[in-house]
Amino acid sequence: MVTESSLDSLAVASSAIITGDTNQPLRAEIRRAAQLARDSEDHARARQHPKGKYTARERLDLLFDSNTFVEVGRFAGGNINEGVAGSAVVTGFGMIRGRKVGVYAQDFSVRGGTMGEAEGTKICHLLDMAMDLKVPVIALIDSGGARIQEGVAALTQYGRIFKKTCEASGFIPQISLILGPCAGGAVYCPALTDMIVMTKENSYMFVTGPDVVKAATGEHISMDELGGGYVHNVKSGVAHYLGEDEADAIDYVRAVMAYLPNNCDEQPPQYAYSNGHAEDDAAKRISTIVPDNDRQPYDVVDVIHCLVDYGEFLEVHELFAPSVVVGFACIKGQSVGIVANQPAVRAGILDVDASEKLARFVRLCDAFNVPVITLVDVPGYKPGSDQEHAGIIRRGAKVIYAYANAQVPMITVILRKAFGGAYIVMGSKSMGADFNFAWPNSQIAVLGATGAVNIIHRKELRKARDNGENVEEVRARLVAEYEQSTVNANLSLEMGEIDAMIDPGQTREAIEESLVLLKNKSVSRAHHRRHGNQPL
Repeated sequence: MVTESSLDSLAVASSAIITGDTNQPLRAEIRRAAQLARDSEDHARARQHPKGKYTARERLDLLFDSNTFVEVGRFAGGNINEGVAGSAVVTGFGMIRGRKVGVYAQDFSVRGGTMGEAEGTKICHLLDMAMDLKVPVIALIDSGGARIQEGVAALTQYGRIFKKTCEASGFIPQISLILGPCAGGAVYCPALTDMIVMTKENSYMFVTGPDVVKAATGEHISMDELGGGYVHNVKSGVAHYLGEDEADAIDYVRAVMAYLPNNCDEQPPQYAYSNGHAEDDAAKRISTIVPDNDRQPYDVVDVIHCLVDYGEFLEVHELFAPSVVVGFACIKGQSVGIVANQPAVRAGILDVDASEKLARFVRLCDAFNVPVITLVDVPGYKPGSDQEHAGIIRRGAKVIYAYANAQVPMITVILRKAFGGAYIVMGSKSMGADFNFAWPNSQIAVLGATGAVNIIHRKELRKARDNGENVEEVRARLVAEYEQSTVNANLSLEMGEIDAMIDPGQTREAIEESLVLLKNKSVSRAHHRRHGNQPL
């Protein structure tokens, strides 16, 4: 945590810069600045700790490797002679696992962390520096919003930050930690970044607060119910992780950074790894997880644990749209993004929320050179008027756009079934996947066997019923014939839509070999364009 000695070092460092000699006595002005910094941190602790919150600088101590944070513009926006230590935001750079990362952390103990001209200038300068250095940016949000006293000048700063964030999007990773209130137009600062992390308590995001909602609609609602961490992780999908507390949320961000490169021109970190008995045991276990009965559920996360290094899987968006699973892992030391249907939740079906969750994650991986591994066990799209009215056509098209435009290595494994349009969009060969594999008992078809037989042989089934035959026996025979001739993966194998039929125990090996072959994959575009018009 921030200590007196660390603040004293500020005075020593500042004196060295001014005099060029660390042996020179400290000037009174430098001592005053150091004392002001200490008093400011004491004030921050007194304000934040009773609320169960860390100060801005304590949060940075948790985020960065020990003694690596270098602050930029410590007293910018302040007035040392009048006892004002600085603005309501801390900016600078530090190391996360030895890699440089930029940060801006709003300080709620200073004017409620509100945004004014000084704060906006510091944040924009930090973003410019991060883009020049080609390093990620993490934002720690804890703010009362725009500073009313500065009027339009304060609002203008949000516009500047929005534009800078958009400039950095897809160029450097950007992650937002919501550790306090974030309301009004301020919510779009984190909304434009790659990931948002919230906590169970003290973490709020909303465009209009409870008081405004009550005045406008008469609805009585608490801050938690309107825009708390649980709401945005489970219902809206705005947030990607719900931390137990600030320390857990910060630790999650550190973990995410382990899988992402510094920028879009670099490859993700590569880690030393050697296969051993653990991989052999996992290969044997994987075939016991997935039932032969395609209607019997199982947890696909168990399959993922068997495929990845050390069984470690960092799930993203875990609480939102749980019929699909997305997250980061390593295979033979290489960072990968994993997308999988979750048969344990609504049979792994695709709906509007699952489609957006899946598409967003594939786009994130593609932006930062992370290969995409897709594990397919999907019965199709969720039917119903609610889905049609919610825009399954428009929102489902985002999955197609994400896969079709992805340039990273893409490897798909069909575990059990892949039916209809859902088969096409889930990383099929026709969508641009580089390698497609299927397990021996997998089923690939327009419809499942039973549904197809009910349509194709409806006259025959009706005739059997009229003749007094056992309709279920006739249907079972027809289903078996359809599965033998059409639903099995042989047809896709013969057409080249599946590259190989593999045993479950060979899955990791097949993925490893594919990643090696695709290591230097490059994609050239047939034509130049400003950008595509993605369905939104």
